[in-house]
Amino acid sequence: MRTMWKGSIQFGLVYIPVKLYTATENKDVRLRMLHKECMAPINYTRTCSKCGKAVENEAIVKGYEYSPGQFVPISEQELNDLQEDGDKHVEIINFVKLDEIDPIYYEKSYFIGPDSGNGLRAFSLLKQAIQDSNKIAIANIIIRSKQHLAAIRSFENGMLLETLYYPDEVRSVSEVPGLGDLKTDNAPKEMMIANQLIDQLTTVFQPEHYKDDYRLKLEKLIEDKVSGMPAKQKKGRAQQPNVVDLLSALEASVKETKPKRKTTARRKKTV
Repeated sequence: MRTMWKGSIQFGLVYIPVKLYTATENKDVRLRMLHKECMAPINYTRTCSKCGKAVENEAIVKGYEYSPGQFVPISEQELNDLQEDGDKHVEIINFVKLDEIDPIYYEKSYFIGPDSGNGLRAFSLLKQAIQDSNKIAIANIIIRSKQHLAAIRSFENGMLLETLYYPDEVRSVSEVPGLGDLKTDNAPKEMMIANQLIDQLTTVFQPEHYKDDYRLKLEKLIEDKVSGMPAKQKKGRAQQPNVVDLLSALEASVKETKPKRKTTARRKKTV
């Protein structure tokens, strides 16, 4: 597993050397853009929108558009000066309960691993202390020139750091059109059936039971085409039931999701 960040966790006056490793991976099947006639990949070049010339990486600088067509350049040194020494430390600010953070704030997950043998004792101590407290640490960290708010928690036999969105990065739900028209006086019978449907669909969360059906089908399609097999024609979609109202739809859903009872054939008595 490749290290993507190296520094230390600042816990009071204790500095714990750690490394971060990306905890998740995107398994999307990526398709290339090809020239239909030549079946060769399309190349993209960076060109200047003013002079039209191709621009090499060495001639590219960063800048901010403060008004249409007006830019102020920002050098890498100026960006580095803003970070000071904070890019090498995870500064723990305080501790909170896990259920106090709404999932909308979570951004990306990283495994935390010890960086050296000398820091194993302090690493183990922090992990155990967080685990025993049933709380998570809120911290600041700079990753790739961007400061993040982060949550550190005990995870299995290690620790996990999850970057969080800042409050001003989370949009207000009040901006969603149509929410002001929601009814608060739902029919009691409809509510009863809806709750029954939820009960029947309730189970223990087991991640291994879920899979990306579309990705698996796409991988199978690619495998078949590479081996020269013709693509299978899609079957017609099953006709949706003609449900005339919400209550009927709920009742039909409950009936469809109701667990089937196991029946055993009765033996006929012999005289």
